[in-house]
Amino acid sequence: LGVLNALDVAKTQWYHFTAIVIAGMGFFTDAYDLFCISLVTKLLGRLYYTDITNPKPGVLPPNVQAAVTGVALCGTLAGQLFFGWLGDKLGRKRVYGLTLMLMVLCSIASGLSFGDTPKGVMATLCFFRFWLGFGIGGDYPLSATIMSEYANKKTRGSFIAAVFAMQGFGIMAGGIVALIVSSAYDHKYDLPSYKDNPAGSKVDSLDYVWRIILMFGAVPAALTYYWRMKMPETARYTALVAKNAKQAASDMSKVLQVEVEAEEDKLQHMVESENQKYGLFSKEFAKRHGLHLVGTTVTWFLLDIAFYSQNLFQKDIFTAIGWIPPAQDMNAIHEVYRIARAQTLIALCSTVPGYWFTVAFIDIMGRFAIQLMGFFFMTVFMFALAIPYNHWKNHNNIGFVVMYSFTFFFSNFGPNATTFVVPAEIFPARLRSTCHGISAAAGKAGAIVGAFGFLYAAQSTNPDKVDHGYPTGIGVKNSLIVLGVINFFGMVFTLLVPESKGKSLEELSGENEDDGAEAIEMAGSARTVPV
Repeated sequence: LGVLNALDVAKTQWYHFTAIVIAGMGFFTDAYDLFCISLVTKLLGRLYYTDITNPKPGVLPPNVQAAVTGVALCGTLAGQLFFGWLGDKLGRKRVYGLTLMLMVLCSIASGLSFGDTPKGVMATLCFFRFWLGFGIGGDYPLSATIMSEYANKKTRGSFIAAVFAMQGFGIMAGGIVALIVSSAYDHKYDLPSYKDNPAGSKVDSLDYVWRIILMFGAVPAALTYYWRMKMPETARYTALVAKNAKQAASDMSKVLQVEVEAEEDKLQHMVESENQKYGLFSKEFAKRHGLHLVGTTVTWFLLDIAFYSQNLFQKDIFTAIGWIPPAQDMNAIHEVYRIARAQTLIALCSTVPGYWFTVAFIDIMGRFAIQLMGFFFMTVFMFALAIPYNHWKNHNNIGFVVMYSFTFFFSNFGPNATTFVVPAEIFPARLRSTCHGISAAAGKAGAIVGAFGFLYAAQSTNPDKVDHGYPTGIGVKNSLIVLGVINFFGMVFTLLVPESKGKSLEELSGENEDDGAEAIEMAGSARTVPV
């Protein structure tokens, strides 16, 4: 089809970059909102759960801690499935503005709470974090699909990865905002440490700190709302799903600034053909894309178990190896500062560079190679951290942190980016956003397993050393070994995922072929490894 071909061979131009920025700012906000919670959970524990007679400052009880960190992930999972499906039903653009509004409203609301009792504050925080997650979930399938449908085939991987790479900046921005807010408060109130004066180590106005950090997430989202509404619907949706060749041609003439003709009869033939009829639950889909969908869902699921448990528990790992002093040696605001500083350093040195390595190499090395390599190195570094864990802990903190950053680097220059890119490319247009949503939701299910499972698993095996209120776990060392094994299985399932480098979207999904038997063979054979 002329319109789609024009998009495939278009030179990289201005509209590609505006699309990256518009879709990328959504992702920037997603990451900010999902990860900024880990900066403030310790502060919430101090403000609402401190018992001054205890030698240690308060921490959130296990069930509250799990709810506060995990409820947004549950919302995200639901949002991915719902908005992914809606994006194929109503069109990418119409749903896109909706998810953004939801994110803005819930970001602001999560910083407001009803009442000042611990229960009231935590309940409202969790409620709005769930709906915030729901909006964020919609952003995943839609951003990926919009970007892949706008891009040309030569640099499509880099463009989708660039949208995803904004996540790195979001995580970093969370750390930076927390640093600014906490140092401002630290200058105003010079508070004693908890050990020296339990009651004086926090003041009531610190309650604003976490609210400011959470509410700031509304700013970048609100800024891009106008531009999101100005974007035309993607040509692939308009032509292949809404079946309107004229509209698609006129939209893309504006965008590409070349004359594109509307080939209505050709589109009619493409859409009428039998291989455009099958639905998600048909035998035909299973035959063509069944293994692909298994590959994309399972790899994302396994990856996120490892990725989220690492990310949400950075602060615990840093405390365990002595990078952050024990809680009782700091006042409330200083603790926020130290956690934010550690998280920002990790983001700056390993998370952000990892994403941009993917952007640079994905269209050279291909998705498959990057994903396999990433899983391989994550497995290696996890075992390298786990097996001599006691040595790292007692003798060599810096070595531990360096290795730990490497696992981060290779998850981002590796499966964390590629699991996002591939599902947006290999499925047919009318199921694309649904299938991406399903894959992403499987990932979030992994994140929930990682976030909740790791919280309990990483507790010490020695009952005297467990955090208040938790049962004994298997210890950090064994948890890291489990994560290493999970990464190894990720490597195995990567073999089901096809290589999509340098092919047009219609080639990959088998949408522009005629109904021959060899056509079906072709769609099935786009696999990297003969199965």
